[in-house]
Amino acid sequence: MILIFIFLTGFGFVQQPSYKKPTLPVDEKVAQMGATSAYWNEQGNFDLEKNIETYKFDFYSGFMSSYPNTNFASCTNTVTKLKMKTLRIKEIQHKGDIDIDLAEQLLENSTEFQYIETINWAEYPYKPKVSFKIAWCQDNILLKYYVTEENILAKKTKVNAAVHNDSCVEFFISPQKDGPYYNFEFNCIGTPKAGYGKARANRVLINPEILKLIKIKSSLGNLPFEEKTGGHKWEMMIVIPKECMTYNKDIVLKGLKARANFYKCGDKTSKPHFVTWNPVGTENPDYHQPEYFGELKFE
Repeated sequence: MILIFIFLTGFGFVQQPSYKKPTLPVDEKVAQMGATSAYWNEQGNFDLEKNIETYKFDFYSGFMSSYPNTNFASCTNTVTKLKMKTLRIKEIQHKGDIDIDLAEQLLENSTEFQYIETINWAEYPYKPKVSFKIAWCQDNILLKYYVTEENILAKKTKVNAAVHNDSCVEFFISPQKDGPYYNFEFNCIGTPKAGYGKARANRVLINPEILKLIKIKSSLGNLPFEEKTGGHKWEMMIVIPKECMTYNKDIVLKGLKARANFYKCGDKTSKPHFVTWNPVGTENPDYHQPEYFGELKFE
């Protein structure tokens, strides 16, 4: 009986279960890959919630390298539109003054880890291990990064210098939907850079005196150094008062719905990398893309 079934199947007399091509508006080559993929069930339906993270991983890791001459920008856009991350920002209740050590303790005990682990550009495959915790308390955004990476570099010590060339973590936030956004950037010794604007061009740097309001503590200290290799772990605690968002003087964090992304980079390290929390669908590395921000919902 089994032999008869195999014979009939092999010659097409018995129809085998097939996978429909995805109806998503993606590149034809990706559709061909998806047609035989486990992401689609036997009814040809794509299980979005269950499979999108795996789909993104295979998309970035495999499809781009399989088709090096193909422009995947439109495909990446599709993935991003399918799954924009949303993060609820917990309010931490505390009476009295709060210094950076107490803020760190409260954040550690009250929130869960989030992960910066999306590789968007196949030509930069190196991915350090990066996570963060975030909450808000007394009109301050509390943010802590946890980083494990092969090499660390910290040359910049001047406020608003090009800290992205060092080992760097970044937080971009747009307090108003589809409005201008702030880019908060910190190298691994806590040198800050912050700007404001609608895009990469014509950004206005935030006054260094205002940025002094940000409390920063790095496990690596605050002294510059040349690149160190051999594997390193470091942490950085950051407290950003709402006053640092100087172009939104009346901002209220409670109930705020904002757009944001979180990044890890190191442009001038010996292993340049560009890793994001929410996927970015540009052809080349570019963090100044508010259309690819995820959503933050402040309690």
